[in-house]
Amino acid sequence: MDNSLRFGAFVVPFHSLKENVTTVLERDLDLVAELDRLGYDEAWFGEHHSGGMEIIACPEVFAAIAAERTKHIRLGTAVMSLPYHHPFMLADRMVMIDHLTRGRVMFGFGPGALTSDAVQMGIDPLKQRPMMIESLEAIVRLLRGETVTMKTEWFELQDARLQLPNYSRPYPEMTVAAGASPVGPLASGRWGLGMLNISGVNDEALRMNVGHWQLYEETARKNGYVPDRRSWRITSIMHLAETREQALDDVKFGLDEWVQYFRDVASFAIVPNDIKDPIEYLLGNRIAVIGTPDDAVAHIERIWQATGGFGVHLELEHDWATWEAKRRSHELMARYVMPHFKNGLQSRRSNWDWCHTHVKEFVAARNVAVKAEMDRHQKAGDEPSAKTKKAASR
Repeated sequence: MDNSLRFGAFVVPFHSLKENVTTVLERDLDLVAELDRLGYDEAWFGEHHSGGMEIIACPEVFAAIAAERTKHIRLGTAVMSLPYHHPFMLADRMVMIDHLTRGRVMFGFGPGALTSDAVQMGIDPLKQRPMMIESLEAIVRLLRGETVTMKTEWFELQDARLQLPNYSRPYPEMTVAAGASPVGPLASGRWGLGMLNISGVNDEALRMNVGHWQLYEETARKNGYVPDRRSWRITSIMHLAETREQALDDVKFGLDEWVQYFRDVASFAIVPNDIKDPIEYLLGNRIAVIGTPDDAVAHIERIWQATGGFGVHLELEHDWATWEAKRRSHELMARYVMPHFKNGLQSRRSNWDWCHTHVKEFVAARNVAVKAEMDRHQKAGDEPSAKTKKAASR
């Protein structure tokens, strides 16, 4: 591993129907500020309009507010659902936020994850992915400074150009979400953008992720781009505590409601309906980590080995545990897991080892130095100074 792995959070978010909306949105902002303090590299925010649990409707607005409360962390939209917006309006807002955040914002694109969102807007779910491809072309060309004329079934651009230049050079970082279909890697490769895998990390999902990367590489090269694994993001699920027993106890707080949401509302069950023990299923199929920092290290190393390397590990945020336990999980991640992959421990350990190897020499040298100083002091004490002699003669 080349110590270039970065870390982030995917703040969809998922919040219990029992909680106050204003309160949990504020807590999401507090979470981003906490991640910034802990040294996380980035945080991404989703766009959803139905279902009750995923409650950020405008990720770019959320990112702009979060930027005011943070100093270093980069902030992304994961994703802007392109079929829901006119591409010119999105691109124009993106440039403005690029300036407001001094280049800390990133843009992730997708077709929209919840069918219920599309249905409410009168969008045929079968058209969402083709619509995303059309919109993506317009947005990328606009952000690259082109004047664009396009006419599709659902939007039109006539000599369209953005009035503001990008703050980021040459343009803001962009990425495309990759789920089960090949649309994500094909689109990101076509335009030389990043890729964000959201399909999981069990053995089957990892094989699919590798296939997506191979498709991305092939498509990017055909279109004149050099594939860069540093722009590949992979999402997984975890909750950490000091012991596995504590972690397992923590997630009893909210795991069942999260499982039920995917079964009954989101239309893609992560834990099948016939599974009685969600924890056993999630752990047994290597879908999630519920354990210690050591478990998290092994989990990420497994992903790295299976994929051949990637750029960013994103934790899918959830409310499995209480707010206090969730903060503790991120603190453990920052203290013990991230340094393992960022060379934050190796240099200190090598320095410890070097000192330990030579400790006898250092002790001997110190003893000689101390004895020499004691001898010098003793000798100076036996011979009265000139001032002392003068005073004694009075």
